[in-house]
Amino acid sequence: MDYEALRFIWWVLIGVLLIGFVVTDGFDMGVAALLKVLGRNDEQRRVMINAVGPHWDGNQVWLITAAGALFAAWPVVYAAAFNGFYFAMMLALFALFLRPLGFEYRAKIDSDRWRGRWDWALTAGSAVPALIFGVAFGNLLQGVPFHFDELHRLDYTGSFWALLNPFALLAGLLSLAMIVNHGATYLQLKTDGELLKRSERLAGWLALVCAVLFVLAGIWLALGIDGYRVIDGIDTNAANRTMDKTVEIVSGAWFDKYRSWPVLWLMPLSGIVAFIVCALASRARMHATAFISSALGMAMVIVTVGVSMFPFLMPSSSVPNHSLTMWDATASEATLMIMFVVACIFVPIVLGYTAWGYFVMRGRLTEQHIRENTHNLY
Repeated sequence: MDYEALRFIWWVLIGVLLIGFVVTDGFDMGVAALLKVLGRNDEQRRVMINAVGPHWDGNQVWLITAAGALFAAWPVVYAAAFNGFYFAMMLALFALFLRPLGFEYRAKIDSDRWRGRWDWALTAGSAVPALIFGVAFGNLLQGVPFHFDELHRLDYTGSFWALLNPFALLAGLLSLAMIVNHGATYLQLKTDGELLKRSERLAGWLALVCAVLFVLAGIWLALGIDGYRVIDGIDTNAANRTMDKTVEIVSGAWFDKYRSWPVLWLMPLSGIVAFIVCALASRARMHATAFISSALGMAMVIVTVGVSMFPFLMPSSSVPNHSLTMWDATASEATLMIMFVVACIFVPIVLGYTAWGYFVMRGRLTEQHIRENTHNLY
């Protein structure tokens, strides 16, 4: 394979890793974020925690893998992202620290106050990162204020508060709504009784909220957010030249691909339909359909963003010509090839082991089971 093919393959693989993260880690983050919403007593909250107990730590590896792959495949993008979004990423990281602490320490002391505090820690540790990840993507679609100097040193000219702009906050709310809805659909597969009914009702409305927010974000992007377009200077099979291209900012440029290839409209439409199906399936008690539809809806949101921005990875609002694309911000050809071989070997193993783990741990949890195994569960 040539350099161009490897670059495109790793663009696809990073997308797959992000989808794997939101589909797997998404449901356990959603469940934890709902602890104080759906769990009315300690036993119900323990049911929720133990529903994701066997999987949450393995699911979080998807995020670590995605970050590691981003560092290895697109080191310049990694550096620019963590430079520009440093405080936001640190906030998300410290929030994520609360999750393992909450899972492990919540049951150590038999005290309502102790457990209540850890419940809030789990809620914050799951809801805050979900919100921040959406805000980050909302800012990417608007462009990030950075540029390179004559020595290729990166200079970020924005601030943390500038990231919290209206469109980015809308994207953050969409991200949070998707994660929480996904958690509610997972609880439909793992619980019964009142907890199951509450999960059905919540997902029945929240999935529709996801569809509405997705549509609103698309309309806003079309009418109020300028997109980026490469005019000249890209050689898809040459060495990286991040500063040697010509980029223009044009209203509606993020929709260029859809105008050229109308079939691509199937992706955002599939996401909207998937959320609507999720809502209807939740109300009809078709639990597996609701969960699968939720996962498909989130995947289509990520795919839609990726296709809309293609080939941009991190557009620059300060100096558009310094925007980072998948054709000029990658690692070396040898690095991409070695990583591709490693991925071909280990990704199927990881997927197989993960599927086996879910199969072994299938079935519903009940409050009676929690009472009978008080000292063996979270």
